[in-house]
Amino acid sequence: MAKAKQADPDRPVVFRSHIQIRSDLVDGKKDSATAGVFDWLYEFAKQADMFISHPVRAFVPAAVDQGKVAFMPATTDWLDGLNKELPSFDSRYYLHNYNLECIKKSQPPLDFPKRDYIVQIARFDPSKGIPDVLASYAKLRRHYLADQPQSETPQLCIAGHGAIDDPDFTRIMDEIAHSLDTEYADIACDVSVMRLSSTDQLLNMLLSNAKIALQLSTREGFEVKVSEALHKGVPVIATRSGGIPLQVEHGKSGFLVETGDADAVAAYMYRLLKDKTVYERMSAYATGHVSDEVSTVGNALCWLYLADIMTRQGEKVKPKGRWVNDLAREEAGLPYEESEVKLPREMEN
Repeated sequence: MAKAKQADPDRPVVFRSHIQIRSDLVDGKKDSATAGVFDWLYEFAKQADMFISHPVRAFVPAAVDQGKVAFMPATTDWLDGLNKELPSFDSRYYLHNYNLECIKKSQPPLDFPKRDYIVQIARFDPSKGIPDVLASYAKLRRHYLADQPQSETPQLCIAGHGAIDDPDFTRIMDEIAHSLDTEYADIACDVSVMRLSSTDQLLNMLLSNAKIALQLSTREGFEVKVSEALHKGVPVIATRSGGIPLQVEHGKSGFLVETGDADAVAAYMYRLLKDKTVYERMSAYATGHVSDEVSTVGNALCWLYLADIMTRQGEKVKPKGRWVNDLAREEAGLPYEESEVKLPREMEN
């Protein structure tokens, strides 16, 4: 970044932050490891003309020039392998492939469509709340569904792609295996935990056929898997962490809980499983209330606007903590109307 500015001082440079920066561990905490890393990073980033963050103000430390700050959510493509509608034959095919992988890795296969299942799709790292997923499912089975035959209870699926930024995978998998062997031995046969290949359709199939999707992260940037589940009409139970609450309308498209509240998660799962009217209403609402801002349409709008406005001669953009999408709409003379679905704008976390 420094060399780019030295070679051409007028060349616009954008710094895009895709992570949750812990401002509480940066502001006034010069001795913390987080502050040290951020200070080093910001020595380069402060030379950028714009600092674009996920849309949570707490992700932007006080040291950042607030005039340069803009917000933009993570996005997904409704037409790619993760999201496109799967014909029933394709869905059965990928379910068969998933279950074959389960057998190879000594994991319980899914008995869908005979049994429903609850899913969390995420990386295997400490911030994804997997212990809370297990605890919540155990409470559901042991308390709410204790009198039901096993064949009438939902299974649990915890899955994700292998990724280069998953350094804790082995440790997390060992911890899950230990918990299932000891604390949750009575339900272990119904918990399928899989690190999958990079075939997007596998995750698409798992999310599309799930009865309920969980996202119980303890720390989170945005996690667009939440919006992907809602787009498929799958109600989501998620924590009030990072950018997740921007995507879920509590009581309408899903439920929001405090981090670590396994009792609330279990109660909401039971309600969705047993109250068909609530489930169908929530599913229909979820499908129709996902903002274009989390799709490639919204993403393209933002970047095309930035490419245009930042290359105009003599103009300097000062977003001052506004959303790039709003700036683009205003520039086009098409501000949001009341009836349009959009992510909440005023959110502190």
